[in-house]
Amino acid sequence: MDGGVAAPQGDGGSPPGTGASGALADGGMAAGAGTEAGPGDAPLDQGLPGPGDLKRLDFRGGEPRIPIRLMEGRREVTFSPRGRMRLRFGGSDDRVLDAAAGTRWTVRVTQGERAVLSARVQLGEFRIADREGLSAAQEEWRARGLAVRAHVLGAVYGIAGKVIDNRRSLLLVDEALDAEAAARMQADLLRQYGVRTTLFEEVRTPASAILEVRDESGGIVGLAQDRLDAETPDGAGFDVRQVEYGVGYDFHGFEDRTFRGALQLVVDRAGLLAVVNIVPLEDLLKGLVPSEIYARAHAEALKAQAVTARGEVLAKVGIKHLADPYLLCSEQHCAVYRGRTGEVASTTAAVEATRGQALFSGEGRLVDSVYSAVCGGHTEDNDIVWGGPPDPSLRGRPDVLTPSHRHPLPAHLEDWLAATDLPAACRVSSFAQAGKFRWEKRFTAAQVDALTKHLGVGRVLAMALSERGVSGRARVLTLSGERGATQVRGELNIRRLFGMLNSSMAVVEAEQNAEGQPTGWLFRGGGWGHGVGMCQTGAIGRAEAGQRYQDILRHYFNGAEVAPIY
Repeated sequence: MDGGVAAPQGDGGSPPGTGASGALADGGMAAGAGTEAGPGDAPLDQGLPGPGDLKRLDFRGGEPRIPIRLMEGRREVTFSPRGRMRLRFGGSDDRVLDAAAGTRWTVRVTQGERAVLSARVQLGEFRIADREGLSAAQEEWRARGLAVRAHVLGAVYGIAGKVIDNRRSLLLVDEALDAEAAARMQADLLRQYGVRTTLFEEVRTPASAILEVRDESGGIVGLAQDRLDAETPDGAGFDVRQVEYGVGYDFHGFEDRTFRGALQLVVDRAGLLAVVNIVPLEDLLKGLVPSEIYARAHAEALKAQAVTARGEVLAKVGIKHLADPYLLCSEQHCAVYRGRTGEVASTTAAVEATRGQALFSGEGRLVDSVYSAVCGGHTEDNDIVWGGPPDPSLRGRPDVLTPSHRHPLPAHLEDWLAATDLPAACRVSSFAQAGKFRWEKRFTAAQVDALTKHLGVGRVLAMALSERGVSGRARVLTLSGERGATQVRGELNIRRLFGMLNSSMAVVEAEQNAEGQPTGWLFRGGGWGHGVGMCQTGAIGRAEAGQRYQDILRHYFNGAEVAPIY
């Protein structure tokens, strides 16, 4: 997600899968393979996913079940079943505890041992079709004297005559390092080449711990090694006390929450306790979509959001959290998810109305259904924002409801940004915010010099944005200073340099004193987010103008069609 309309927590601005970790085994299961579970089968009878299954999706029963982390790093967790509960301890005797609805249980972790991890520095990530880009990067790093290897991440699923392919190629440093050595290498690469890298982690020795199960009186009723599975056969779900959220953000806190599906209480990489919700994809979306878009928005816009979110989950599964006992987390890094607590009737209706539907190109392949909050009147090409080969489904296009030759185009960016009456869907939407459609941001010269100090150009004397895409978004910032000049490449890197600019659809100009020396810098821009794919505020504007969700998605994704996969 990139700056979801109703998610004030921030704007990730990244393409799917650009997190620091995550992998999927190549053994994804196709729909119809094996034995289908009956509609009344309980999750534990089907078998909740274990460590060997976590990096695959299983569509045999129809919709897949997704292990999503609710919180981790806890020494104890308290929960209550909302219906009759079965708690499975595992082990050779596979002991099961039955309990009544409303009973309170606490799980504590003891004798915890951290996982032993190794990491390879990740130098780049490429779309699976971008062999040329991968090869060029390999040669560049080898010329610098670094041994590198390519690694394919993700899997291909054939489902209902459609293809879900979330593979991508990673370029990794060949040497596997411990955490300290990997951090030193990252710092060296940043200092020498100005390249920000991530880590690709691998588990050498899994974490372990004993999990104590205590009843309401505090008495220990059982022990489990590393993992407990809990489910309510009637599907009533669980209340989980003091769920931690917003870790690392200023809205960090704790909240009692209710969840559908089953729970796993499992040892995390730190040898502490993680709580994982095993939830069917549709139920996951019911607790996720309200965090992505205004729940009061037009129903057709909510349906469009439900379809894109379903595709986003499928694209992210197995790409993140390689070294963790779950597929996704419930935070900004993956998808903000509050379970039943976060559900809203309007978005639940949108999920149910589009059950099993995703976007597919004319070739029958899953569309990378990305979205951002406000496109500013024109969406952008994927390759301008993230590099790699052009994606036919992600072509930038005008997002105006009534095309008119009297209005400027982004090719004349100054005029485009100054126009006040563009008939853009994200300007006329009832949820539009003028400060997101067009905006200004000022920095003093001292602030810019501090933000760019690590680039080594000294006091900044000139800045220019260039290599613009069809929406006017720039992918190169050139800086000239007293000690030299350099370039910052990449739409997201430019925005991050200045504390996350709303977008790179912007112009920058110096504010000078009488001697012609810069005293400040003014960015004037449009849009909020990367601008690729669906414009969320624009989708609301289109729905309010009478468009159906299929038409909205067809517009933003260059003719892609909605089709069911289960």
